[in-house]
Amino acid sequence: MARYIGPVCRLCRASGQKLYLKGNRCFSDKCALERRNTKPGMHGASSSKMTEYAVQLREKQKVKNIYGLLEKQFYKYYEEADKKEGITGELLLSLLEQRLDNIIFRLGVAKSRSQARQIVRHKHVKVNGKIVNIPSFRVKEGDVISVSEKSKDITIIKEAVETAKVPSWLDFNAEKLEGKLVQLPKRDAIDYEINEQLIVEFYSR
Repeated sequence: MARYIGPVCRLCRASGQKLYLKGNRCFSDKCALERRNTKPGMHGASSSKMTEYAVQLREKQKVKNIYGLLEKQFYKYYEEADKKEGITGELLLSLLEQRLDNIIFRLGVAKSRSQARQIVRHKHVKVNGKIVNIPSFRVKEGDVISVSEKSKDITIIKEAVETAKVPSWLDFNAEKLEGKLVQLPKRDAIDYEINEQLIVEFYSR
């Protein structure tokens, strides 16, 4: 499957805020946004006023990059959210948070979503006792997510768990490396500076 393979720090600079795409590096003085807080490119320092369309586009691109998705994948989530009853933007974020790679990241088993995606693809993760190697797999309320027995001694997993901060909508046993989706994530539990209404406006043009 196609994926972005360029420098991810460039994506943070383009969005103007940290997207936490490189794990611990984002919290250190090596963070690209800390060292050079300008947009990438020759005219990065330009402060020209952004159009309404540009603001909406940047917000959509930002959320796509946070969750590591391409346009086609992201738009499918939007379409599904738009068909559901409720607030489209909030439903969109909830669907994105239910991805297995995101859940692994949120449980603290990985330091970044890209690392979580790799852990899932290499068959280190079980859902309800069965190996699942599809990062986009949707975790449902009540599902149990665990690291397979043979994978519990993997260094990157052990190091990540040591500094894990698990959100309230998930339950995690660090000793067993086993977690559970206690309830579907609500908007106030998603700790990113996101204006999801701009994304809805972008696709509703």
